[in-house]
Amino acid sequence: MTMMCDLPHDLLGEKILAKVPITSLKAIRSTCKLWNVLSKDFIVGKTTSRQHEFLGFMTIRSKVCSLRFGLQGIHNQDALVDPSTKQVRLLDQVEITKIFHCDGLVLCVTKENSKLLVWNPYLGQTKWIETRKQLHKSDMYALGCNNNSKVPNYKILRLHCCYDYYNHGRLSGSEIYNSMSESWSVLDLIPDCEIDYYQRGVTLKGDTYFFARGTAPHEVGNDACIIGLGVFMLCFDYTKERFGPHLTLPFTITDNRHEAVVLSCGREEQLAVLYEKSQSNILDFWVTNKIESNVVSWSKFLKVDLTIKQPRHPLVHRNHGSFFIDEEKKVAVVFDIGLNDSSRHYATTAFIVGEEGYFTSVNIGKEPTRSGSYHPPLVSSSYLPSLLQINQPHQRKETAV
Repeated sequence: MTMMCDLPHDLLGEKILAKVPITSLKAIRSTCKLWNVLSKDFIVGKTTSRQHEFLGFMTIRSKVCSLRFGLQGIHNQDALVDPSTKQVRLLDQVEITKIFHCDGLVLCVTKENSKLLVWNPYLGQTKWIETRKQLHKSDMYALGCNNNSKVPNYKILRLHCCYDYYNHGRLSGSEIYNSMSESWSVLDLIPDCEIDYYQRGVTLKGDTYFFARGTAPHEVGNDACIIGLGVFMLCFDYTKERFGPHLTLPFTITDNRHEAVVLSCGREEQLAVLYEKSQSNILDFWVTNKIESNVVSWSKFLKVDLTIKQPRHPLVHRNHGSFFIDEEKKVAVVFDIGLNDSSRHYATTAFIVGEEGYFTSVNIGKEPTRSGSYHPPLVSSSYLPSLLQINQPHQRKETAV
């Protein structure tokens, strides 16, 4: 009789491990040495970037859920996209409103804005982070790492944001948490720009990129990249613990209160940006050719005109929209909040758009987390698992929430 261990390892990975939720792999790894080795090779290795599948996290009614989204049958009407969500049982006892990730780690902000939690979904490790002072709902967070450190060293950036009638997103202070010293330090830096508190930075290669705007109209870069209202990207370098220079976006903003600009991560260490012009059903998607803390160049990935397919506008809202792209299939999946016709409740909807006006939508069927009139960004960027330990070497024991 053929034993499980006699089967080809590629077959075990594709037929079994590929179907297991990332948050359930801890139990499989502990079964035997073979499963532990296979899961490391298949999930954490190069095969993690399985084609046409998105893995991310979202909050639904203040609970963290994993989201798996396959695009294999996207152009076949008989095999439509079938997204699946699964509540993370490890975090059942915690109410979470915001999630961020970097290099396989996830940062969670609790609903009452009182605690921070770092979590490695693959290893099943969690760690509570003490804060210097009470958190505020308008605080912004980002998770990054020190690229020059011999030992992996993750850091948490906390930005204090003034948000009132006179200060629309002006930063009033910042501090950073270092996992090696397990302590916070105040940063003596306040960039001369505004970052709306609902904006979520995107971390790429250890650094976090924010969509920001200046306090007065000005030009940035050459004639091809004039930013009408001083709108740009800003990178925070966790090694130097400071912001870099303004980075140009590949389009001109004329009304940044009503135009949607959303950042995301593409594959192969790329940033992607979605731009929807005010009073328009035209979506422009761009990806980076080169991206560093002080320089960026862009190329157009996709332009979609939904005037006939989707008469409502905007398709994506600037305060909670999110998206990912599949470069090979030349499609983008945009997550937004829509009204469910049958239940009359708002729910997360995935809009799949592509070349030649391709458009379809999938109702994920869950009511997203909401705080008053504010919705946090719906879905995190594409997640890749990691073996990075979140506890110090003398604290290898996996902890429970």
